[in-house]
Amino acid sequence: MAAALYMDAVIRPNRSLSRAGMAAVLAVAIAFNLMVAAFLLVVGAPPVLPFLGLDVLALWLALRASNRALSRAERVKVTAEEIIVSREDDRGAKVVWTSPTAFTRVDLDQPGEHESRVRLFMSRRRLTLARALSPDERVAFARALERAIKAARAERYA
Repeated sequence: MAAALYMDAVIRPNRSLSRAGMAAVLAVAIAFNLMVAAFLLVVGAPPVLPFLGLDVLALWLALRASNRALSRAERVKVTAEEIIVSREDDRGAKVVWTSPTAFTRVDLDQPGEHESRVRLFMSRRRLTLARALSPDERVAFARALERAIKAARAERYA
């Protein structure tokens, strides 16, 4: 029988530009650079043209890195027995934290401020969670995680 899940949260970073939007930005940059290149050829300044290509290449690399970041995620699972935190990227998932629910506590450092942190503590170990969330979302996530751990402990010791 599978253990009951009290929390199964997936945290992904917010991205305001979709893949289609990235393609549109790149297309606009290429069109603009082609117009500038045509003007520079007419004026007689062809040595500048390679730099326009480097400009487009740099933009493409930056958009590609941003697109790769879309696949990053952090998954938090809480059961009566344990808490599992795994971080996923385009290469797969990697478990970074496993601890017994009974001995793990949640700490919200600097609530409401931009640098606030949600941390899991067990003995001397600690892990910072939910970096991709806004400060208000971190507070809400910390409270939900505390409620999930409390409910899991209640089941375990009931």
